[in-house]
Amino acid sequence: MVNFFWIFLFVIVPVLIFVLAGIRLVNEYERVVVFRLGRFSAVKGPGLFWINPLLDKTTLIDLRIQVLDFPKQEMITKDNIPVFLNAVAYYHVIDPARAVIRVRNFREAIYQLGQTTIRAVVGRMELDELLSHRDKVNDEIRKILDEATDEWGVNISRTELKELEVPDNMKRAMARQAESERERRSRIVLAEGEKQAAEMLRQAGEIVGSSPQAIMLRFLQTIREVSTENASTVILPIPIELLSFLDMSAKSKK
Repeated sequence: MVNFFWIFLFVIVPVLIFVLAGIRLVNEYERVVVFRLGRFSAVKGPGLFWINPLLDKTTLIDLRIQVLDFPKQEMITKDNIPVFLNAVAYYHVIDPARAVIRVRNFREAIYQLGQTTIRAVVGRMELDELLSHRDKVNDEIRKILDEATDEWGVNISRTELKELEVPDNMKRAMARQAESERERRSRIVLAEGEKQAAEMLRQAGEIVGSSPQAIMLRFLQTIREVSTENASTVILPIPIELLSFLDMSAKSKK
């Protein structure tokens, strides 16, 4: 009995402690990168598994989509206009082994690379393009980051420019430009309306001029429109041809 006690105390208990110390449990969205004696061994999880607590060293990796916020910073556009903007990137680890082996801290690496990439992309675009084609800017930033982080085992799923600010003097200049553009469009619309009205009048004149009865009916309708119920003056239009005839007769008499 005494021998069994000492065997249990010095053999079975240490073995149980050793076994229990190596048990690991990770969630569905987590993976564990295992290094044995400094060398990569395996990627384990999810669920319950066992490692050698004396020889193995582990690093836990979260596979869920993470959000990385780039704080507001000043940048210069292609047309030398300073702007202030901040952005956000969504990423997730697709290869836990590479995310641990290839880069020391992939989150910090993405952060530094993202700031440099955003500054470079904004520097290649003019302010108008930056304001009107934000989807294009977001997509270009995402592609550059995704290509660079692919060797780290990280996928950049989306990037977004959150807020874009321009100096006050540029806001006033843009407001004046927008006002001038609206005025130009209004003048174009007005001129187009005048053109269409002139074309319709020309067509109406051709139709009326082709029929003497139509001219007479239009003549009588005009007299009725310009005359009122109790008017004492009657307006009688005189054809231009009649005035020309009378003028020629007066000259011949002289």
